[in-house]
Amino acid sequence: MDSLSSTFIATTTHFQFQHWNPKPPKKNSKISLKSRVRPDPWSLSDGSDITKPKPRSKNRKRPLSDDNARRILKAKAQYLSVLRRNQGPTAATPKWIKRTPEQMVKYLEDDRNGHLYGKHVVAAIKAVRAMDGSRNVRVVMGSFVGKLSFREMCVVLKEQKGWRQATEFFAWMKLQLSYRPCVVAYTILLRLYGQVGKIKLAEQTFLEMLEAGCEPDEIACGTMLCTYARWGNHKAMLTFYSAVKERGIVPSTAVFNFMLSSLHKKSYHRKVIDLWRQMMDKGVAPTDFTYTLVISSFVKGSLLEEALKTFNEMKSTGFAPEEVTYSQLISLSIKHGKSDEALSLYKDMRSRGLIPSNYTCASLLSLYYKNENYSKALSLFSEMEKFKVAADEVIYGLLIRIYGKLGLYEDAQKTFAETEQLGLLSDEKTYLAMAQVHLTSRNVEKALDVIELMKSRNMWLSRFAYIVMLQCYVMKEDLGSAEGTFQTLAKTGLPDAGSCNDMLNLYIKLDLTEKAKGFIAHIRKDQVDFDEELYRSVMKIYCKEGMVTDAEQFVEEMGKNGSLKDSKFIQTFCKILHGGCTENAEFGDKFVASNQLDLMALGLMLSLYLTDDNFSKREKILKLLLHTAGGSSVVSQLICKFIRDGMRLTFKFLMKLGYILDDEVTASLIGSYGKHQKLKEAQDVFKAATVSCKPGKLVLRSMIDAYAKCGKAEDVYLLYKEATAQGCALDAVAISILVNTLTNHGKHEQAEIIIHNSFQDNLDLDTVAYNTCIKAMLGAGKLHFAASIYERML
Repeated sequence: MDSLSSTFIATTTHFQFQHWNPKPPKKNSKISLKSRVRPDPWSLSDGSDITKPKPRSKNRKRPLSDDNARRILKAKAQYLSVLRRNQGPTAATPKWIKRTPEQMVKYLEDDRNGHLYGKHVVAAIKAVRAMDGSRNVRVVMGSFVGKLSFREMCVVLKEQKGWRQATEFFAWMKLQLSYRPCVVAYTILLRLYGQVGKIKLAEQTFLEMLEAGCEPDEIACGTMLCTYARWGNHKAMLTFYSAVKERGIVPSTAVFNFMLSSLHKKSYHRKVIDLWRQMMDKGVAPTDFTYTLVISSFVKGSLLEEALKTFNEMKSTGFAPEEVTYSQLISLSIKHGKSDEALSLYKDMRSRGLIPSNYTCASLLSLYYKNENYSKALSLFSEMEKFKVAADEVIYGLLIRIYGKLGLYEDAQKTFAETEQLGLLSDEKTYLAMAQVHLTSRNVEKALDVIELMKSRNMWLSRFAYIVMLQCYVMKEDLGSAEGTFQTLAKTGLPDAGSCNDMLNLYIKLDLTEKAKGFIAHIRKDQVDFDEELYRSVMKIYCKEGMVTDAEQFVEEMGKNGSLKDSKFIQTFCKILHGGCTENAEFGDKFVASNQLDLMALGLMLSLYLTDDNFSKREKILKLLLHTAGGSSVVSQLICKFIRDGMRLTFKFLMKLGYILDDEVTASLIGSYGKHQKLKEAQDVFKAATVSCKPGKLVLRSMIDAYAKCGKAEDVYLLYKEATAQGCALDAVAISILVNTLTNHGKHEQAEIIIHNSFQDNLDLDTVAYNTCIKAMLGAGKLHFAASIYERML
């Protein structure tokens, strides 16, 4: 190949000069027409001698030697033409032409009878084909010397099936007087060598053609390119194509298609795209086959924009895309998150009457599953049944997941069983999909049974299988099996963040704090790639245990994770600890106003400093929030959360910060003090909340509940009387607490008064309040009143 390309390129200047820059003839030189004009060896003769001028139309034609010959031949030609026409639009009808009387006589002597070749040409073809290597071609062709014209020898060469016979005949052909070096003969031999994969012989023949002075044309170069492409010799093909370009030769569309197809089969998609762009630069018109190949290569290279652009060009040119082209574009659009584009392509495909393949259906089902559009997914499955599109294992797996998301666990189980009955159950993803459905339904044992079924069938368990297995053991709270599965998972590589988070949550759930701390240190040492959920779980443990130093170091690590730079949780930690715990109010205003606060992160920080009793940092964080826009509402939510979690935040500390308690915080504080039997503190909070305004329903309810928990029935009734005197309304929960407390302390009359007043004021009581009132009156012996309360409730 190197010698061929170098010789081909080296002769470029010589042949291009010969071809494109002929020397102009001298004025006095006589150039015969015969020397300048050669008949095309591949076109039929029109029966005229090119050295003689054509007779004028007014002259009478000479009579035929046989008056009946032309009529018979014309009728035969018409008959054959009708036969070929009936074969369809692809049938090739030969061009029937006029012949001189001498040509007609020769035609009849050859006994062609409408055949393309004469008897002597047919005999020569058969003689050469019959050579088996034991006979010399000169002996076989001895009787044909001087009888075959150059064109007829080319016909004999063209009709050969074996490359050896063709090689020997071509050697004999070159010794004949009628032979002249011609690119046509060499091209015939090149095509034959290319068909049988004799690339070395083809290259030698091409070099011989160059040495013989034959200028290679588009067909000869295209034949060599197709030879390289057919046998996968892509490096030589591209090298030869570079040489062809340097000679200014542009291959045909068919040759480009051959090269593109060969490169595409070997997945050289980048080279396909480069060749396609060169083809467009040369202005070669592509076919539908060209577009299909190139779009496929764009898809394989994940170049969605270029693929869609080429696809639109294909449609605008008038070519109809195939289903596989639509399928590839739909799949790539889904991968790039272009859901609307994928659905538009599917709609266009259906409008053209194309039936989707199971691969297309699988892509769309995965899109619907991802977008939680389960109704369309089930509708698509109905369409598949309508068009008799066979569902494969991937589709059944997606259906199992969809049924699991919809809570249709029995349907998922039936689909899994149907997949097994059809003999399609072979991929672990289908097994694991069913196991995850069982996990979603909290049926751990069935999920583990599916995994055991995989093991019994000697299926190789992937990392994902161990991850699902770990989730099963974590949900089952089987610590030993979970730790063993995690160790096996760790042997396949660094554990994923989700699995680490599952293990950590299991330790927290089982109250194994020391093991959790050791596990965190281990995964941090192994440099596991943390996600936001794992960061949250680790920070919960650090803050709960008051590990300030570890927490602050961990925050620095979180800040270095560039993939989580947009996480509110992480940014709240980083900015508050490294820039927010100052008196810089401007920073706080911008930070809170930018909506970057994460409630959980702030709560963890405050709980960390509450556990550590670090009053200064706790105060700075709260001051920062209280002095920024919207910070008070955040503080209220945090305080309520702390009180629910049992953490101490005193009323005096909040008042010292200048924080104005809202009803929710006041109620939470009163409830917390009442729970811990600290009635004096609860009364102080209630008094501070009711100095300037009437107490709200939530605050009243909390104070009534605090009195009740402290066993102060008299105070409960006095608070009720004061509230009603001020026109404060009580809710159903407060009435229920009042009646129940008074009844438990034997104050049935006061309880009856509260019930009567509630009915008189038409308070909207719930079922619990009515039941409490009925129970209280039954305990007081007021049977008729209890019955009337029941009737009122109904």
